Amino acid sequence: MKNDVNSLKKVKSITTVSMLVALSAVGSLIKIFNTVALDSMAGYFAALYLGGWQGALVISLGHLLTALTSGLPLGIFTHLYIGLQMAAWAYLFKFLYEKNSFLGIVTATLLNGPIAALLLVPIYGWGFFIGWSLPLSLGSFVNIFLAALVYEGISRWR
Repeated sequence: MKNDVNSLKKVKSITTVSMLVALSAVGSLIKIFNTVALDSMAGYFAALYLGGWQGALVISLGHLLTALTSGLPLGIFTHLYIGLQMAAWAYLFKFLYEKNSFLGIVTATLLNGPIAALLLVPIYGWGFFIGWSLPLSLGSFVNIFLAALVYEGISRWR
């Protein structure tokens, strides 16, 4: 009986993660600016609702889907690197949000905006940082805010 319950929980978890990855795929087609899209909302939501690791998986796959639908403009290795960054940001977002929702939202926005652009300066230069900091920050805020809004709405009904 105990194995059946554990199996059911695993199936439910895999199904939920899969649905959120699919939602990321849909979000990756809704572009906010150039390649910045609504792909990471599902990942940030997954981090809050399911846990940091699940959110990290969903957000990194969501980023890769956006990169693919945009033609991999920075190359596959850079997009894999960005996917890993976003996984780390989602994981951290989960724990900061639990302590203080405002702190979690602001920190994740800064990490996925100007900090992420700054980490690419050695590869693409300062022009990349200047050109992408604002669009990344705005896109990140929209994704993170929507994820928090959905999470808070669902949490009230849990």
